[in-house]
Amino acid sequence: MSVWELVVVGGGPAGLSAAYAAARRGVRTLVVERAAHPRYKTCGGGLIGASLAAVAGRIEVPAHDTVDRVTFTLDGRGGFTRRHAAGPLVSMVRREEFDDRLRAAAVAAGAEVRERATVRSVEQDSDGVRLRLADGEVLLARTVVGADGSSGVTARHVGVRHRQVDLGLELELPVPPPEQARWRSRVLLDWGPLPGSYAWVFPKGDRLTVGVIAGRGEGERTRQYLRRFVDRLGLADVSPVHDSGHLTRCRSDDSPLRRGRVLVAGDAAGLLEPWTREGISYALRSGELAGAAVAGADLAGYERSVTERLVPAMRAGQRLLDVFAQRPALCHRALATPPGWRAFTRFCLGRADFDEVVGRVSVRAALALADRLPAPRRSRTAG
Repeated sequence: MSVWELVVVGGGPAGLSAAYAAARRGVRTLVVERAAHPRYKTCGGGLIGASLAAVAGRIEVPAHDTVDRVTFTLDGRGGFTRRHAAGPLVSMVRREEFDDRLRAAAVAAGAEVRERATVRSVEQDSDGVRLRLADGEVLLARTVVGADGSSGVTARHVGVRHRQVDLGLELELPVPPPEQARWRSRVLLDWGPLPGSYAWVFPKGDRLTVGVIAGRGEGERTRQYLRRFVDRLGLADVSPVHDSGHLTRCRSDDSPLRRGRVLVAGDAAGLLEPWTREGISYALRSGELAGAAVAGADLAGYERSVTERLVPAMRAGQRLLDVFAQRPALCHRALATPPGWRAFTRFCLGRADFDEVVGRVSVRAALALADRLPAPRRSRTAG
């Protein structure tokens, strides 16, 4: 059998970024993807500045809208809207189109993509890595980058551990022109009734992506939250194009990023921001780091890079989530202040990760005060 220098398992943003980074540096690269592009993916599809910077020069972003206004509500109450007069904060994409652009860029860089190919097992020995596909074929690789999701075979092989698991529910709703105009260039973020939960409306041309996310184990209450949220929006009678759900998993601090010659990136590594559960920028950046590490024959360097560049923001996001889960009203009020809005816009624009935000003296003082306040009582109803 021929031996690939790199086999990437998974054709999402992390895997295709790894393939692009390695192939353009001359690494003979194969991507195996169980579906076929373009394929629907449950995802809000909001690209913040860190994501846009990661794909700059690689693809033209297929945005269906760009957002400069954000409406915040607290379980449907206390709503206010802020506008970023200097320009868009977030670009809205449909993942089937975005991922297909990434696939084309990886192929143009020299990678080969094999679709409808599912990896069933991963084995390592002194000669490299053996990947067994569902049809019985075996692929040989010197190195593997696993990007097949948090429940994929590569995450299990590496032994990824998670400290946080959330359930996200999402609807893709086709809406008529008046509703499109109502939401054009504006998103809604609703801080929800369940600890750590929130809901969103993201505009994408003739569709709205509407969803909620909350901790796993609250499935019925999360579904109830979504139903009430959609009803408040006046969209309960709209038949969705897609009605889906998925689990997001965030890694433990001591979770491995590599086992031998198998690296994991993106969701497979549990790399996402714990509060917002934003994962696209982490997938793009970790994939790029993994591909560059393979090309440079420095696999340990990948672990160092992730620890230095991505983990600090994740830890800060966990700190913010801890406060938000206990005191959503406090976070809601903070966003209404000029400093809170500036911090939010800097995050959206990619000018500051959460570690920089949390590192500010005023924010540290506010978080310390929140820790000292008595915990508020919470209702047992979702809405």
